[in-house]
Amino acid sequence: MLHVRSIWNGAISFGLVSIPIKLVNATESHSISFRQIHTEDGGRIRYRKFCELEDREVTQGEIGKGYEDADGTIIPITEEDLSSLPLPTAKTIEIVAFVPADRIDPLQMDAAYYLQAGGAPAAKPYTLLREALKRSNKVAIAKFALRGRERLGMLRVVGEAIAMHGLLWPDEVRTPEGLAPDTHVTVRDQELDLADALMDTLGEVDLEDLHDEYREAVEEVIAAKAAGEAPPQAPEPAAGGKVLDLMAALESSVRAARESRGEEAEHAEVKSLPQRKTARAAPKQTGGKKSTSTTKKTAAKKTTAAKKSTAKSGQGTTKKTAAKSTAKKTAAKKSTSRKRSA
Repeated sequence: MLHVRSIWNGAISFGLVSIPIKLVNATESHSISFRQIHTEDGGRIRYRKFCELEDREVTQGEIGKGYEDADGTIIPITEEDLSSLPLPTAKTIEIVAFVPADRIDPLQMDAAYYLQAGGAPAAKPYTLLREALKRSNKVAIAKFALRGRERLGMLRVVGEAIAMHGLLWPDEVRTPEGLAPDTHVTVRDQELDLADALMDTLGEVDLEDLHDEYREAVEEVIAAKAAGEAPPQAPEPAAGGKVLDLMAALESSVRAARESRGEEAEHAEVKSLPQRKTARAAPKQTGGKKSTSTTKKTAAKKTTAAKKSTAKSGQGTTKKTAAKSTAKKTAAKKSTSRKRSA
């Protein structure tokens, strides 16, 4: 059983069903807190609360709440005034709807609480609501009042308990308008492939394995100074600089991630990655023109070579024909000479 002091007592209103509950914090901070000191002598710096009318320090029991009007007038507000507000949510977590969990934007989520059943009479309706939430795979949206204001909440099942996350009102969440880069860039498929490879290499993580290294480092510094020793030296910062080649940076990141996971060097080498399974556009007309141009050039080369070959062949034939003609003329001359001699 969780032994934590409750911060609010009331009931869950589930239609006509009322479930007495206690509200306890579901989270706790482990951050290291520091005191303000006077640097010259190490003395504590303390804040004292003074009444500006009497010019004297007052105790916590003498301090109340007041609202400052536009003209500077202070209107006292007591706890009785707030507890008697005409709101059904003053002491009740009023469930107003049940919606799928993915309808809730994480940006709206605020502080987390556990709802603890308020005694034996609450056991049955508490269990009923818990099992109904489990079976429906939905979360309950509720309104409740806490610390002087009405709030929105989301109820969901955690283990065997019901947890409630405070939600910001929709108008309290700012839009991200104007925050995205206003420069047009084109992301290539090869870059997305490498980004996918880096995501796959880093893989998943068990959140239980993560811890606050900053807090541990601060504790080491405190322990060293308390023992009169020099605090540990900070490691050299990683070499920074402007990323000039995104592809090279991604490849190096994949390689480093694989090596850090103990994979062998040859497996750490980034080789050609499988093509992303995305719809490819039809080849552009420009590509077709290049192909046609190349074909034409090749055909032209073949034609030129053929012409040269034909020309050489023609020249050879002409030379042979001329030689034959010369031989015939020589034979004819010899024949005529013989006849004259006879």
